[in-house]
Amino acid sequence: MTSGKVTAWVGGALYLLAVGLLVGGAPRASGTVHGIGGLLAAALLVGVLRRMPLLALSITLFGSTAVVVGPPSSAPASLSASYQGQFLSYLAVDLVLGFTVATCARRVSIAAVAGSLIVQFLITGGFSHGDGVTVNVVIALLAMAAACTGGLLSRERREHVVALRSQEVAEAVIAERLRIARELHDMVAHSIGVIAIQAGAASHVIGTRPAEAGEALRAIEATSRETLSGLRRTVVALRQADPVTAASGRQAALAPSPGLADIDRLAAATADAGVRVDVRRGGQERPLPADIDLSAFRIVQEALTNVVRHAGTGRCRVLIDYGDEELSVEVVDDGRGATGNASVHGFGLVGMRERVALLHGDLSAGPRPEGGFRVTARLPLPAPVEIPAEAG
Repeated sequence: MTSGKVTAWVGGALYLLAVGLLVGGAPRASGTVHGIGGLLAAALLVGVLRRMPLLALSITLFGSTAVVVGPPSSAPASLSASYQGQFLSYLAVDLVLGFTVATCARRVSIAAVAGSLIVQFLITGGFSHGDGVTVNVVIALLAMAAACTGGLLSRERREHVVALRSQEVAEAVIAERLRIARELHDMVAHSIGVIAIQAGAASHVIGTRPAEAGEALRAIEATSRETLSGLRRTVVALRQADPVTAASGRQAALAPSPGLADIDRLAAATADAGVRVDVRRGGQERPLPADIDLSAFRIVQEALTNVVRHAGTGRCRVLIDYGDEELSVEVVDDGRGATGNASVHGFGLVGMRERVALLHGDLSAGPRPEGGFRVTARLPLPAPVEIPAEAG
């Protein structure tokens, strides 16, 4: 038996002992003294109340009733009015009843309220004197109603907090799933597009120009290895929260996430797929926050994937502008623009819009009047931290 249970049972025994002393040890004391004593003695039942509310309610109801009916009925008539204070002990019952309503199931709470109401109504009505019968019954009902109302309000507040917490957890899970989906789509879609182009080229020239087919196969191998490395990085990042892995200390080193510094490598891979990329940079190039750097890279990557798959052109332009307040990335091609249903039903543009929205930026994507397609993203940059110059 744990120390908490021992404390609870000891408190219950001390409460019954205190009630016994009040009833048998001071039979001629005023009813108000008995009532206050019974009310204060109920504090000994806190341990029982936290673990077994119904048992605590039963004990309190028994003790409070004993305090009311305990003093001898042969008390002098002059003392009859003073005995009305005994009903103060039922306030302890009301407090326990409010806690029961707040924490127990509804059926249990209804049964507890009904039982307490019957006992208090019968005892209060039977042991009140003279004109005090109506007053005592009304006060008892009002006190019980107040306790039940407080318990219901506490219950609703707790349920509301639980519902909000559950909603927050669900939203966090959905947001994480969307983030993972975006990462996997942006990482894999580009690589698969490059592999598909290279495989098609190799299949056409493997019999007539084996050297070019070999180059295509080597590009496929390099792209596959790079994609596998990215997938492994994503899986390792997801497993960091695994308690078994964390406890065993087997945490793999994570490769850095891609960023705008890898645009030239991305352009080279896109060129291997048949689309030459002209990369231009403007403004003062500088390190960026990790989330902005990664999102900008993924936006350019997805835009280049769409050029390879759908534009039907051999070249495009990427412009990266480091402004004072925002980073602007633009991918422009002179192909056939949006055709078919690829732009409508694909997840590429959806993922780009989600990334930009999370960073409170702006994205525009659509065909150009002069032909081709343009994707432009503007991502706000945090204000630079100014370091005050030291006084000379």
